[in-house]
Amino acid sequence: MIISYTKKNVNSIALLITTMLFLLLHVIMIQIEKTPQAICTTNLLKEKVIMAENHTKEKSREIPALSEKPKEELQETVEENIWKIEIPKIQLLANINEGTTQAVMAKAVGHFEHTSIWEGNVGLIAHNRGYQMNFFEHLKELQLGDIILYHTSLGTKEYKVMQSIIIQDTDWSYLEPSNENKITLITCVENEPEYRRCIQGIEI
Repeated sequence: MIISYTKKNVNSIALLITTMLFLLLHVIMIQIEKTPQAICTTNLLKEKVIMAENHTKEKSREIPALSEKPKEELQETVEENIWKIEIPKIQLLANINEGTTQAVMAKAVGHFEHTSIWEGNVGLIAHNRGYQMNFFEHLKELQLGDIILYHTSLGTKEYKVMQSIIIQDTDWSYLEPSNENKITLITCVENEPEYRRCIQGIEI
């Protein structure tokens, strides 16, 4: 079959080709327009997720859990406000200061620096006689079940005496860290310099 390239046929073919090219270009333009939008939408979602994560991290840093605070920060918080020990049985209410030097114990109950301030094993020491301030003078009168109150700006812990023993002055095992919340009180034994009185209470 022979196609005659008349003016009418040429115009029809040209129109058909033009229409097809137009439709093809239209489809391509739609795809181009959609692609950046999808990319922008994805990037925007990613940015929102990152911003939310950063916001959460910032908030967690602003209000850290108590158990996660470093000891130095806890100590500063305690010392700036209130840090006391109270034992109703022997009518004791005394301030606590960091350290176990004579200078510290001359004015307060001392805190063993390597022991806990809040959670775990809190270790305290004081004189019982022979000094101007003998805060643990009547510690030997405590019996099992007596109450020890530990006051800080973080709150008050209440302990019940579970152990009252005499130990060697070189025995530091009772001040070791503990997963159990306890308080350990150490003082001298009259006329026996190689021994120490050790009172331990468990939180109730």
